[in-house]
Amino acid sequence: MIRINQIKLLNDGKTVNSHDELCGILKKKAAKILRIADRDIEELVIMRHSVDARKKPQIYDVFMADLYLTKSHDRSYEEKIVSKAKDKSVSVVDPVIYDFCKKAGIDGDIPKEASDKKIAVIGSGPAGLFCAYMLAENGFKPVVFERGADVDKRQEIVEKFWETGELDTRTNVQFGEGGAGTFSDGKLNTMVKDKDGRGRKALSLFTQFGADEKIMYDAKPHIGTDVLREVVKKMRQRIISLGGDFRFETQVTDIVTDETGTLKALIANGKEISFDAAVLAIGHSARDTFSMLKDRSVAMQKKPFAVGFRVEHPQKLINLSQYGIEEPKSLPVASYKLVTNTDEGRGVYSFCMCPGGFVVNASSEEGMLAVNGMSYSKRDSDNANSAIIITVEPKDFGSDDVLAGVEFQRKLEKKAFELGKGKIPVEYYEDFKKGVLKKESDIDSCSVRFRDICLPNTKGAYTFSNVHEILPDDLNESFVEGMEKFGKIIKGYNSPDAIIAGVETRTSSPVRINRTDTGESESIKGLYPCGEGAGYAGGIMSAAMDGIKIAELIAKKLVETLR
Repeated sequence: MIRINQIKLLNDGKTVNSHDELCGILKKKAAKILRIADRDIEELVIMRHSVDARKKPQIYDVFMADLYLTKSHDRSYEEKIVSKAKDKSVSVVDPVIYDFCKKAGIDGDIPKEASDKKIAVIGSGPAGLFCAYMLAENGFKPVVFERGADVDKRQEIVEKFWETGELDTRTNVQFGEGGAGTFSDGKLNTMVKDKDGRGRKALSLFTQFGADEKIMYDAKPHIGTDVLREVVKKMRQRIISLGGDFRFETQVTDIVTDETGTLKALIANGKEISFDAAVLAIGHSARDTFSMLKDRSVAMQKKPFAVGFRVEHPQKLINLSQYGIEEPKSLPVASYKLVTNTDEGRGVYSFCMCPGGFVVNASSEEGMLAVNGMSYSKRDSDNANSAIIITVEPKDFGSDDVLAGVEFQRKLEKKAFELGKGKIPVEYYEDFKKGVLKKESDIDSCSVRFRDICLPNTKGAYTFSNVHEILPDDLNESFVEGMEKFGKIIKGYNSPDAIIAGVETRTSSPVRINRTDTGESESIKGLYPCGEGAGYAGGIMSAAMDGIKIAELIAKKLVETLR
């Protein structure tokens, strides 16, 4: 197989109408690069697409493509073609093909004695869902426990919460089918390398169950909350058709072990159910489960995370900065990624950036308020928003307790709830900055003003309040320092009219549940901590990949026990 790392097409504002049309255009360009005829290319697979806007407004679409030639079985022929091309972006590569049994170290088929073992998956977020799917696809019959409701009922409950403020602590933005990612932007990019093919396998499953095939190659793949809801439902239906089971509104509240410290059973809704293995894919907001694990002396450790605020700007401002035009026709609405370090050494960075999105009330506990970002597949709202967050370390938590990070989060969320009286508290950056610096700032010198066109774009009621009172002084100062630096990168980012909404605390898990090389808990054999809540992932894709990995490890362990 021949790979061309860079095929550049000038974006002239015209829309390519279909995937086949795009592949046809790329085939002609690829044939020219390789100095061969179009007919010699049997198949072209787009592996990556990105946008090069360094010379805006002249913008290029850049593609990486794998080519299967009519003589692809002949490696010497491919090498000859590559040599003839004399192009550093062209090479001969071997495709990475994901094979579950091979990755699990299993020769041949999985024995029925192994696949008949009882496996529980606790949590139906991306980690739990993809773990259950891979197990079911390979002959196992996993039982998925989810404290929240199925996605259809969940959507009704969440919409009601946004309308009335009446919180359901079992089913909400954090808990329910699909996990916290279901009510998010649905971004599928990840910093995790995919040398084993798990990431591409996950993307292929997303497309199999309804996502646009563009996610297979976009540099910043995105589904949107509306499409993601349908995808998780179809995945659940397929798992059930393969013999799996889902038990919604059923919370696992305890773990039973035998005298050797090995998993024996789970307590769910007051009933004891025996299992041979259990996947702990609980999500980063399962605070009551963290407390249960602490009571059971399950090995955990505090870990750093980040807290901050959602920041909103007009989407046109971001488009103009990134593309040089306010309303791109043949380009996706623009996004950004911002990173800096303060003079005191704290990291400040953008997180879960939502082009054309909404700030949502993502609370899950009474008397506390947390926000997140969400967008639909079209990303067509007027505002862009992103979390701008500051790193916090265990030393910031004020306690040596393993759950000190949880209490740190709760303290901030309680303050946000009180300030907004249950509504999302928001504040213009001008007022926020003055409140933090406690003096008249020079912010009015910023020439970019858009208060008349940028009002909060939220799911859930909002109210103007003193958002600058939520975080400790040092974190507020770090936030302002970051915003001022980002204003030098994106003109208008630190405008007095930027909207600050608080508080963003659920960026990642505050703990890591220790696991061994076999994927099992250091404390309980047969218990498999997995995904974001366990501290081994940081988003939809990395959680899905970790779920696939844990499925492999469980299969390997159960097959080995038969030998």
